Amino acid sequence: MNIKKDKGVTLVALTITIVVLLIIAGIALYNGKGTIQEANLEALRTNMLLIEAKAKGVVEEANFQLGPDFQKESELGTIRTNLYVTENKLQKLSDSGITVSSEIPTGDNVYVFTQETASLWALDNVYSELEDGEYYLIEFNEKEANVEIYNTIGYQGHYSLTEIDGLD
Repeated sequence: MNIKKDKGVTLVALTITIVVLLIIAGIALYNGKGTIQEANLEALRTNMLLIEAKAKGVVEEANFQLGPDFQKESELGTIRTNLYVTENKLQKLSDSGITVSSEIPTGDNVYVFTQETASLWALDNVYSELEDGEYYLIEFNEKEANVEIYNTIGYQGHYSLTEIDGLD
């Protein structure tokens, strides 16, 4: 009598193979999620840095118009309106109707980065990447000659460029 040996994959071997593949897929998915989050954070940081670079030029122009030692500080409101709103097409946050987190300042020196501003500053790609309800805000501080950039959605509870830079 001739007994033929069955050759093939047993059910146990197939089950073990599937379990091992599922474990490997789970590890890859977990690591991939972290990589995607890091890429999103870097994209946000890059966009905020681009806006900051352009906004610093605007605040320097405001300082130039104010003169040394802020001799024209009484004209600050007029200079802001002319330079920020009229020339650079920014919108005052207080006039925009946008609701922001309590961690984002809302004073008279906070402006919304608009689509017109993006076109004027050649940052159309930065603006086009915004999601619905997401805005970039610029807080100007002429006395210290600096700006702070905020994102209304933020990243894990961090909204300002300074906070996001600290996440390294």
